Amino acid sequence: MNIDDLIAIDVHTHAEEPCCGPRDDGYDEFQAGMARYFNNPAGAEGMLPTVQDTAAYYRERKIGCVIFPVDAERETGFRRYENEEVAAIAADNADIMIPFASIDPAKGKAGAREARRLVRDFGVRGFKFHPTMQGFFPNDRMAYPLYEAIAEEGAVTLFHTGQTGVGAGMRGGMGMRLKYSNPMHLDDVAVDFPDMPIILAHPSFPWQEEALSVATHKPNVYIDMSGWSPKYFPPVLVQYANTLLKHKMLFGSDWPAITPDRWLSDFDKIAIRDEVRPLILKDNARTLLKL
Repeated sequence: MNIDDLIAIDVHTHAEEPCCGPRDDGYDEFQAGMARYFNNPAGAEGMLPTVQDTAAYYRERKIGCVIFPVDAERETGFRRYENEEVAAIAADNADIMIPFASIDPAKGKAGAREARRLVRDFGVRGFKFHPTMQGFFPNDRMAYPLYEAIAEEGAVTLFHTGQTGVGAGMRGGMGMRLKYSNPMHLDDVAVDFPDMPIILAHPSFPWQEEALSVATHKPNVYIDMSGWSPKYFPPVLVQYANTLLKHKMLFGSDWPAITPDRWLSDFDKIAIRDEVRPLILKDNARTLLKL
């Protein structure tokens, strides 16, 4: 990956379609609900990009991307997409892709062993957690064996925070409980794992100020600005991005729910200082990921 040739690094892209084999049963209804929430037709059956499609899209735009699946099979019943398959395709597209993985922390010691193997044998650079989809509080000690493995391997963690489009508008929210994704739960994790980088994903509605508080207080906590069009960013997020957290804010789109084309176009129109824009779009990620 030639970082100097890239215009940006997107730290939040999803491997939504299976690399091998058909979609899981029930997945179409879930994706249709996501498409309605984000006003994005990509969620219709057969229209989501594969990992290889994603690589081609990002390469055309000269944008690097962090890509990951989400292991939520215990809570949702949807079969997870294999971390190894996503990492292998990312390795074939290493000029543009950085592989993260996802492991349900309820897998305990087995999950910790998997994390070590993925870092050592597959070049995985970080791990994605979605507390609402995975049904756990991030500061639950149940998750600590997995965090210990990740921290010891020198990898990054990325946690969904705030409200989610997953299950939005569906009966009972598809069983998704928003309480798990309050970013304040990550404050404990940042204390207990002070050398493990933690990315709080998304503007953390309705807990935006909690997220900003944790990120300003804990040196190892960052914020990615994915999942929302920048034109909807709350003023306090823009204020901190321009000042106290200018070295800790990261560009993320939430592909394919939101495309980088849309995100970057709207980002051009908000009041981010000229000297801060390159930090958010590329430089901060380059430093954090040691690229």
